[in-house]
Amino acid sequence: MASWDTIGEIHVIGKAYFVRQAAILFKFAKATKDPKISAALMEKAADLKLQVDDPSASRDLTPPAPDIEPPSAP
Repeated sequence: MASWDTIGEIHVIGKAYFVRQAAILFKFAKATKDPKISAALMEKAADLKLQVDDPSASRDLTPPAPDIEPPSAP
């Protein structure tokens, strides 16, 4: 009988998972004909790659407060 009891166990998503997800997103980005969707997929894949390369450098994805203007591009 299968059990979902995980007391005392900690499961962490590993580096290989993020690498696979980024590769899948790159394939989807290449396969789509819509440039906006392709760009969004590439951006997400780049975010995943960044998490793999430097976990402390991942960008803050929380939305800004409504009264805060978005940062200007450098």
